[in-house]
Amino acid sequence: MTRGTELAYHNTLEVRFSIQGVPTVFRRAAWATIVILGVTAIPLVGHAHDSWINKGAYRNAAGEWCCGENDCESPEQIASTGLGWVINGVEFVPFNEASPSPDGKVWICRRPDKTRRCVFGPPPNS
Repeated sequence: MTRGTELAYHNTLEVRFSIQGVPTVFRRAAWATIVILGVTAIPLVGHAHDSWINKGAYRNAAGEWCCGENDCESPEQIASTGLGWVINGVEFVPFNEASPSPDGKVWICRRPDKTRRCVFGPPPNS
């Protein structure tokens, strides 16, 4: 191999390895991102109600299962009145529609059309 051929061969290898190395770096970064997002998303998927609503096999007065996948939530804004709760400033839920909530929070389970299927809450005046 002449000096010029050797230099061209070396440059070709250098370009090939640098080009091949870039996707590897991006692939590793992408996998690291996916793993980090996956680990941080696990708590979001497993809501607190899973520990007792799903496992408790609760049903409403019509016999429907209270909780399916991702259809129960604990509202952020709850105001208590003498007869029930006002949820997010727009929805009134009478105390007599609620079953006792073991964790002391208000939980509302909804059907796909967003009507209430089950309500859990603390006893009135607690």
